[in-house]
Amino acid sequence: MFLRRRPQPQPHRSSKRKDLVEDQPFPGLLRAENLGLEELAQVLRAAVVDQKGPLVTLNKPQGLPVTGRPGELTLLSVLPWLSQALGLEHQELQVVRAPGKEASGLVLLSSCPQTTSHLQKFFTHSRRAQRPTATYCAITDGVPEPSEGTVHIALRLERMDGIDLAVPVTSPSRKDIQEGVKRTLSHFHVTATGCGCALVQLQPLTVFPSQLQVHMALQLCPILGDHTYAARVGSVLGQRFLWPAETTKPQRQVLDEALLRYLHLSPSQVAQMPLHLHLHRLLLPGTRPRDPPSELLAPLPPYFSRTLQCLRLSQQ
Repeated sequence: MFLRRRPQPQPHRSSKRKDLVEDQPFPGLLRAENLGLEELAQVLRAAVVDQKGPLVTLNKPQGLPVTGRPGELTLLSVLPWLSQALGLEHQELQVVRAPGKEASGLVLLSSCPQTTSHLQKFFTHSRRAQRPTATYCAITDGVPEPSEGTVHIALRLERMDGIDLAVPVTSPSRKDIQEGVKRTLSHFHVTATGCGCALVQLQPLTVFPSQLQVHMALQLCPILGDHTYAARVGSVLGQRFLWPAETTKPQRQVLDEALLRYLHLSPSQVAQMPLHLHLHRLLLPGTRPRDPPSELLAPLPPYFSRTLQCLRLSQQ
């Protein structure tokens, strides 16, 4: 993924552009609570980006969880209806790879248990060999420095106000690891900057809930739309710092006035801002053992593209 600066818009078009982005601050958001299973299946059918043999790849909308409690609308609960919509009535779809609820992007499904097992082994082996297979796009509030690097930190889940939150653990002991603390690792690379924000390429090499959100917050650059971990980043006289994770409760992300003007948002609209984290690229094993990996791509959601436009950034 490469990015370039977008030329400045012409002055005589600015008012029209402003009206457009103000009328639809977050276009393309899924309102899953207003849909039934059959309706959601049709939405996901329209989001299919590739279907070959037993594999189905779709572009998951932000806000749809993969799993949940009985009766909740989830990706797993809609799979039987999606199978029917795709003409796979007698084949059970299984989730091979999918981003979490708040992220958007590539979901890999399989109707063949052997193929599912083969792909899961490929992903596990790649992680152990520290070869990234997933590439996310994120827009951060702030510009990470250095512009490229790794975040390597141990995390554990801690219950706070009924929510499981990822909390950093410094110098974890062997007992900590046995009790659920996990060492996590991500690569990051800033591909463009503008208006005090950055477009960042993220490649996780471990799997942990909210890993990428926490890693960016630790860089003092929370992801736009992160209403869970952005509160851990404080600021005094323009200098950012981290609040203690164990005592910082989730709250609506706060953006400064200049950034709100660039995004054409009011402070109250920020509460509805979706997480700008998108699983854009996924590598799959080649057909034969010595073949190079194949690549799957998912286009950005409309609200993500709108934010890029407001920040004078574009994807190549």
